[in-house]
Amino acid sequence: MKFREAIASEINIIAGFQQKMAYETEHFRLNSETVAQGVQAVFNNSAKGKYYVVEDDGKVISSLLTTYEWSDWRNSTVIWIQSVYVLPEYRNKGVFKLMYSEIKKITDNNPGYSGIRLYVDKTNIKAQNVYTKIGMQSEHYSLFEEMKL
Repeated sequence: MKFREAIASEINIIAGFQQKMAYETEHFRLNSETVAQGVQAVFNNSAKGKYYVVEDDGKVISSLLTTYEWSDWRNSTVIWIQSVYVLPEYRNKGVFKLMYSEIKKITDNNPGYSGIRLYVDKTNIKAQNVYTKIGMQSEHYSLFEEMKL
């Protein structure tokens, strides 16, 4: 398996993964055109984030998005992992562990980055177990939001 930065020709694959993930985790159907435009926006503007993929024998099997949060407390950037999707037949095979270890290397080797965060649906116990197993901790923060959707 190979971890690498995604390329623009993979926008439809990544958008498809996002639609599958939203339905699988929250039974939410995303508008395919909106998602494709959202993924395209990241490729058009790297300040929004960066997509990474894992491929196996030339097939893209997984993707994730990293975004950035400025921390005035740390005077540095926190990397957020978002929009993680692994094809079902590749789960429990170390794909996310590979992705996380590569993002951790990027973070560890850049003094401008102070850490990694992600959020997970409270009911997604499988994902929480994966994150705990690779060494992440659940912190004392709760997420509040007010979304227009």
